[in-house]
Amino acid sequence: MKITYYGHSSFSVFAGGKHILFDPFITGNELAKDIDIDTIPADYIFVSHGHFDHIQDVVAIANRTGATVVGIWELYSYFGKQGVKNLHPLNPGGKVVFDFGTAKSVIAQHSSSLPDGTYAGVACGFVFKTEEGNFYYSGDTGLTLDMTLIPKWAELDFAVFPIGDALTMGIEEAIEAAQFVKTNKVLGAHYDTFGFIKIDKAGAVKQFKAAGIELFLPAIGETVDI
Repeated sequence: MKITYYGHSSFSVFAGGKHILFDPFITGNELAKDIDIDTIPADYIFVSHGHFDHIQDVVAIANRTGATVVGIWELYSYFGKQGVKNLHPLNPGGKVVFDFGTAKSVIAQHSSSLPDGTYAGVACGFVFKTEEGNFYYSGDTGLTLDMTLIPKWAELDFAVFPIGDALTMGIEEAIEAAQFVKTNKVLGAHYDTFGFIKIDKAGAVKQFKAAGIELFLPAIGETVDI
């Protein structure tokens, strides 16, 4: 599958002929200043939780592209009030068949609130089955044994994990998470954007490799095949 990284936890997967965008936080990210959000294609936008660094550009991209925004009930309600026309609710434990494949929502161990501090439901991750392959985006999370349930539903080709530590898992926990979900390919996310989540990228790649896992850390705007 082709994956394009837009910085922080924002990336896009092309599967089933559709562009599936995740957690778009681009205009507020100085590291992504060369990305023009008006050029980003999106048929679906999956939102893992309500923090500003995951939702900032959802409305603008959804309104321009007509993409369907998918998230927990509270986010479904919130984006509806923001004028987004195409929406689909998806809570942890539930799954929906879309035209690109099937998406299942799973729990993430993380806080979640909207930029004004109001309740945004629980944080989530998503597992996908598509003709091109299967993958898991954990969203912002700590390591949890719930991850061991994911291989019971889908044999993964890759996973997307936060590796910046402090607010989410760090490198060691992400390696263990990859082992829990039985994948040897990981796209790293949620690192370097802020001072307290900066990492040694070369060191991270080395640690993952020592565990038999390939870590992908594409440049912002870069598209890779995984």
